[in-house]
Amino acid sequence: MTDLIVRTIGRAGQITLNRPDALNALTWDMVRGIEVALDGWRDDPDVTLVMIDGAGDRAFCSGGDIAEMYVSGLRGDSSYGRAFWRDEYRLNAKIANYPKPIVTFLHGFTMGGGVGIGCHASHRIVGATSRIAMPECSIGLIPDVGGSLLLATAPGRLGEYLGLTGDRMDAGDALFAGFADHFVPEADWPDLKEVLTGGEIMIPPHAAPIARLSGWRVLIDAHFAGDRIGDILNGLPADPAPPLAHAKKLIGRNSPLAMAAALEVIRRVRIRPTIENALEQEYRFTHRAMIHSDFIEGIRAAVIDKDRAPHWRPLRSGDVVKMTLPLGPDSLDLTKETT
Repeated sequence: MTDLIVRTIGRAGQITLNRPDALNALTWDMVRGIEVALDGWRDDPDVTLVMIDGAGDRAFCSGGDIAEMYVSGLRGDSSYGRAFWRDEYRLNAKIANYPKPIVTFLHGFTMGGGVGIGCHASHRIVGATSRIAMPECSIGLIPDVGGSLLLATAPGRLGEYLGLTGDRMDAGDALFAGFADHFVPEADWPDLKEVLTGGEIMIPPHAAPIARLSGWRVLIDAHFAGDRIGDILNGLPADPAPPLAHAKKLIGRNSPLAMAAALEVIRRVRIRPTIENALEQEYRFTHRAMIHSDFIEGIRAAVIDKDRAPHWRPLRSGDVVKMTLPLGPDSLDLTKETT
């Protein structure tokens, strides 16, 4: 069974992520396959739009397949991770800048690398099962795959909240935060896909679910505006209201270094909100992540041993600067394919 199903139906190119037993987690081969398909359809006059969906009932895409990164990281080898991220980030930029409409169907879990595939598209559809998140700080990484751009452009301080906590958004929250465009009942998706094969974007309007985050916005804006991670953490009250108690619980699980760097990256991207700047800022951290961050320990605790008890390194003065400095000759080149 192939991990990626690529075909043309009518006037539409369709890509299906096909690892349902692994929640459609992205492998390096899948990243390359999606890019090849998009490149082939870019100038094809018979293809006027692209659809991307996921097989199975549980997930559009739960993130990147990071097991191989862990193995290479234990050896002190950063080359595999760096190469994977360069190719993945190039694909994220291509999706964001694609000259034809891309329609993504974000059912179930859409997290991490799934956000990079699904949430930079021109038409992002959610349904009742949608759960979208950037939970990278819980494994010692920062929100990447261009996610810092989505966080930076979310209303108010929702980007800081979502990036630091990794909180899961339902359909209403995703629409409110700018991670999705349309709510369509999932029972209607097969008919909608059939319509789209005609080559025109026709998405019927449906009432959006109420966003939990809209009711939390005032508290989030007040408590996630601090200049540094310490300002935010120390500003959370000892006996907080339920939204802040929820945030405090989630933050308590995450890497201090990752959260501090994530905050810095989100703020930098807000100043220059382009996909290219977002990916460059993110790559400064991920390029160094194997050796100089909590990433390997985070994978161990969450994926390998599954003890959910990571041993985070203490956050020291200067750590964020070291992780977010320009990379010079190693800077991200979105035009170059990895060999």
